[in-house]
Amino acid sequence: MMGSNQYLLRTGGDNSGGVAVVWIDNGGIRKDGGGNQDYNRQDVQKKPESGSLYNERGRNELVEIGARIEDRLDQKEELHLEKLQPEFDEYDDDGGELEVEKKLEVVDSNDESRRVVGLKGEAGTIQADAEGVKSVIDKLEDQRSETSTSKYLNAGVGDVQVDNRDDFQKSLVQKHPRTKKRRHTATPPCEIDFLPTTEGLEEPQEDAAFVNISLSYVQSEVRPLRDPNWVAKFGGHQSLEEREKSFYAEDQTLHCGFVKAPDGEPWTGFELSESDKEYLDTCHIAVSSCIFGAWDNLRTPTNKKMSNSSKARVCFVMFVDQKSLDAIKQDGQTPNDKGILGLWKIVLIKNLPYQDGRRNGKIPKLLTHRLFPNARYSVWLDSKLRLHADPLLILERFLWRGDHEYAISNHYDRHCVWEEVSQNKKLNKFNHSIIDEQFQFYQREGLPRFNKSDPNRYLPSHVPEGSFIVRAHTPMANLFSCLWFNEVERFTPRDQLSFAATYIKLVRINPTKKFRLNMFKDCERKAMAKLFHHRLDAVAATART
Repeated sequence: MMGSNQYLLRTGGDNSGGVAVVWIDNGGIRKDGGGNQDYNRQDVQKKPESGSLYNERGRNELVEIGARIEDRLDQKEELHLEKLQPEFDEYDDDGGELEVEKKLEVVDSNDESRRVVGLKGEAGTIQADAEGVKSVIDKLEDQRSETSTSKYLNAGVGDVQVDNRDDFQKSLVQKHPRTKKRRHTATPPCEIDFLPTTEGLEEPQEDAAFVNISLSYVQSEVRPLRDPNWVAKFGGHQSLEEREKSFYAEDQTLHCGFVKAPDGEPWTGFELSESDKEYLDTCHIAVSSCIFGAWDNLRTPTNKKMSNSSKARVCFVMFVDQKSLDAIKQDGQTPNDKGILGLWKIVLIKNLPYQDGRRNGKIPKLLTHRLFPNARYSVWLDSKLRLHADPLLILERFLWRGDHEYAISNHYDRHCVWEEVSQNKKLNKFNHSIIDEQFQFYQREGLPRFNKSDPNRYLPSHVPEGSFIVRAHTPMANLFSCLWFNEVERFTPRDQLSFAATYIKLVRINPTKKFRLNMFKDCERKAMAKLFHHRLDAVAATART
């Protein structure tokens, strides 16, 4: 039986693959349930047998304190540790809203339950007793001896050293930083007036209203003379003069990634096998995503939402690097000999071009038309999303019905690039100096502030949500994709910073050549794709660095 001066902290994800259990008493901290044990007392009690976890006094105390915690939660007071997974802010890497499921359970040990406060997510459940970690620290401070001992609490994210209450609390904050949240009203999914079925649904004929120009792409570059520092780049070396010319919607050859190095030099990266290239060449409609750096779990599109017509006509392609493929296999998911895993065709990419994993992810996201050279349509979704709607119905609703060639949702919270720049810097999403350089460059080019009341504004929002893109591979859509990628390549991988500047410059330079972009409501994006957290181990590794 646990004494009233002992507390239980349970976390998911110990080395044994089960649940790590930490018993905390007034003399120190020890860990059971996997790994080595670390003691401070000679008389540490054994892990309790099955039955009640607490004595009567302890249970009553927990119920009382748990009620106080509920009151504090109602007042929106934050505990120092709501969850063990580091939470940098309420947005994901590309500004996407994180949907966190918080849970408060009221239970009693006599009926095989107890009161816990914790967070439950896909990666596991993190639970503390009703006092929470904060109250555990308070208890330790009141009851421990004056002699401070140093112990370690292994919580699956890294060792946290404990010398005294202040150090314990401070180390938790340092190891698991929490940026003060900027509260906003989360919008729920909204209904979309999809067609009731894909039966009889046919692709539209070529639309004569779409701009018809011929685009070709820079295939390789020649090493310049007398420049020993020149290095071949995947995006090439586009000059500012070439950048300016590329915005004109006319027959042209422009930079658009996949630029090869001079003969005899190493490839610039993003290498596919010949068999995978042949497969991608056969795709007419593509749904694609990517996982690089084992950053996300593989999530198959919701099968019951996929029509037989889509399963037969659509290529579902997940681009992965070797690290991500290994993680997928370790999770018990193994592609067959044709690379098929569920609905996904797994395509392995070797030799990623950039050190920055986010920038690597922009290649399949923005250059879909280069990877699927014969496709007419595509749907992109970030790997944090699970597709929850039929691709053919998505194309009909967001492209075909309104004669659009590109569709992307507005950001759920921010609409002005000024706000987006501020948020990126506040959350240290990228080097501040480079963000400032990019923003000042766009201001000099005439990027306006977003004005919702302006009837002649260029877009419903200057900031897209960015994780879900629907497009026809028309010349103007392909041109915009190349231009947007070139901005990401030149400045920062924060593509939301460059979206409006790219679009507005394109339409200003080509007033008689319309780019038919559909910016739809973010609540519709939420209805089509379920949002998940990144892998806990990937986030933990990022936090340690």
